[in-house]
Amino acid sequence: MRIDHALATRRPFFSFEFFPPKNDEGQNQLFRTIETLCALHPSFVSVTYGAGGSTRARTTTLTKQIQNEIGLTAMAHITCIGHSRRELRDIFYDLENAGIENILALRGDAPRGESFAPAADGFAYASELVAMLAREFSFTVGGAAYPEKHLEAQSFEADLQHTVLKVRAGAKFLITQLFFDNEYYFAFVKRARTAGISVPILPGIMPITSFEQIARLTAMCGAAIPPKLYAELHARADQPDAVKELGVSYATLQCQDLLARGAPGIHFYTLNKSPATRAVVSALLAASAWQPVPRRELRAL
Repeated sequence: MRIDHALATRRPFFSFEFFPPKNDEGQNQLFRTIETLCALHPSFVSVTYGAGGSTRARTTTLTKQIQNEIGLTAMAHITCIGHSRRELRDIFYDLENAGIENILALRGDAPRGESFAPAADGFAYASELVAMLAREFSFTVGGAAYPEKHLEAQSFEADLQHTVLKVRAGAKFLITQLFFDNEYYFAFVKRARTAGISVPILPGIMPITSFEQIARLTAMCGAAIPPKLYAELHARADQPDAVKELGVSYATLQCQDLLARGAPGIHFYTLNKSPATRAVVSALLAASAWQPVPRRELRAL
């Protein structure tokens, strides 16, 4: 199914993100994760692209396997970095011929320690990649959004203008970078709507399962951990199970609030593991969290 059509018609709407494993053990772990999460009936799953395009072959192969062998709607992340326009077209022809209908078009990150530079005859911006896809192919194209702004953006306004360009070029939906304070998401949505962006904006959520891991990830992407949450995580830093319990509980409350306040669904960054995401989604399903509470019930509370 095309993701923009699913967003317009499907509730609840949950999606899961995976990354290509580096070895056979990781591959087996990933497919066990997918098998477990299939029971939650995700609207789609996506497969990331490594820095510098380093997982190009694994990304496209895994995307095709998930859709054509497992039967889930799958979306490939494709980046500009490291690829000429001809190379990108070859990737898209391959995916199109395999029946893939959805692409997340990204500029991409340079390998650690390097700065971004477009390839010869390549693209410098995600909006240029979106425009080529809209002009030459029939994919439904999504783009990235940054509630706390992209690390390289000089200001919130400059970052928003890049997002506007992606949507004008043909992006049909946006997925946000992970965040832990919902007010960043709702403030971004308000700015986006004021700027004329009308496409669905899916919040990206990562249930915290490791204090060290989340500290490292947030430092890399610029997402802030609210002080109270950080203090509680820090107090449990030497208790891995307690960190996971807090992370699942916090993500459940965060998602419940997002859905209650109008978010179209939730996109989960799974890190190729199922327990935390499964726990959060199962709780949301049990509570029918996406359904508004009738006014008469609110008065009775």
